[in-house]
Amino acid sequence: MAIERYTGLASVLETIRWEDGITQATLTDQVGLGRSVVAERVAELEQIGLIHSPGRAPSTGGRTAKLLSLNAQAGYVVGVDIASNEMVVSASDLAGALLGTRHRELCDVGEGPARILDQVNVIIQEVVREQGHNNMLGIGVGLSGPVNFDTGTPVGVPVLPGWDDYPVREEFAARWPVPVWVDNRVNLLALAEIESNPRAAKAKHLLYFGAGAGVGAALITDSRLYRGSHGLAGSIGHVAVPEAGVVACRCGRTGCLEAVTSGWAIERDGLMLAETGRSPYLAKVFKESGRVRAYDVTLAAEHGDAAATELLSRTAALLGSSLATLVSFFAPHMLVVGGGIARAKDIVLKPIQQAVLERLPSTGAPDLIVELSAIDEQVGGVVGAAQLVLGELFSKQNLPGLLARLTEPLPRSLEQDQEQDQGPVTEDLSA
Repeated sequence: MAIERYTGLASVLETIRWEDGITQATLTDQVGLGRSVVAERVAELEQIGLIHSPGRAPSTGGRTAKLLSLNAQAGYVVGVDIASNEMVVSASDLAGALLGTRHRELCDVGEGPARILDQVNVIIQEVVREQGHNNMLGIGVGLSGPVNFDTGTPVGVPVLPGWDDYPVREEFAARWPVPVWVDNRVNLLALAEIESNPRAAKAKHLLYFGAGAGVGAALITDSRLYRGSHGLAGSIGHVAVPEAGVVACRCGRTGCLEAVTSGWAIERDGLMLAETGRSPYLAKVFKESGRVRAYDVTLAAEHGDAAATELLSRTAALLGSSLATLVSFFAPHMLVVGGGIARAKDIVLKPIQQAVLERLPSTGAPDLIVELSAIDEQVGGVVGAAQLVLGELFSKQNLPGLLARLTEPLPRSLEQDQEQDQGPVTEDLSA
């Protein structure tokens, strides 16, 4: 009976979540439960405060129907995005809207997980102070590279030396008595894409490819991530591709996709253009700053630098050729390319589109849409982290814990304990 109850509650809540302002009659038709059962579940969710009525439907001649909506202010979730050189922490309401973000650049993940996670927890503590300690309902964390979703641990991540098998989820769970989920950043960016991009949201099957410090893919079908065994699906950065030849990769092997399409690969090749003088723009950047970033290569191309444009176009074409295999295998309705490479816009979009379509068999993905990510790169990771947490919290497996959390607020002593553990916050972490 308890299982049936939570299954019904989850179904009702999920439908209301995605169809804001639904009537109870329409809700009953969609969830496939009896009217009395739906009425009971609605009353229970209203009493707890997870849903509310924002008003009544327009009159059609008889008694107007009450509208039902998710109560986005019933609590908040924390999103954490840890990239190779920065971290972002946010609070989002239960509809996924950002309430505030805190960004720290030049986060050196080479300092090791313990030190970095301590810094993250300091920022989370600030978020808790601002939003209220009783209302935090969950934490979502994104990391660069493959993550074992079952255990919440990073696996084989050259981008994060020292992080392999580190118990990231356990570390956060030990400090905050709320559910914690850890995933790779590409999965979170894919979730953010369908949340923020109406075209992506309509795609029944979507393939997202992220090219930044590393590279990876995510497959979404019926608005849900396909995770594969242990949540490791999409870890394609170190798959060998013929076009990469014997180019050395950070993983110690040669010929990896990441070695020729990632941000650090573009930086490597851009530096060569600067040192040889083939790119006047990048040569000037290197002389003034002593380095060449992937972003500098994009700026050079935008300023008409032929060598930088050729580098980005070549990288995009190689990327498109590799993605054609995934497109042929999964046959998605839409392919979205995000990450740092998407900043180059039309310079990379056309070569990607052309390479994908040229490599596809005649029967593969006839209605395929290929486009660049529409999300704000600065907050995409935390937007996706919030969506991850909300999806998990509202599931029938985790709903019992959520309901208990809403009816049994967190003791005030928790925040005091956190302040004693972390000490005062002295850094300027302006929103």
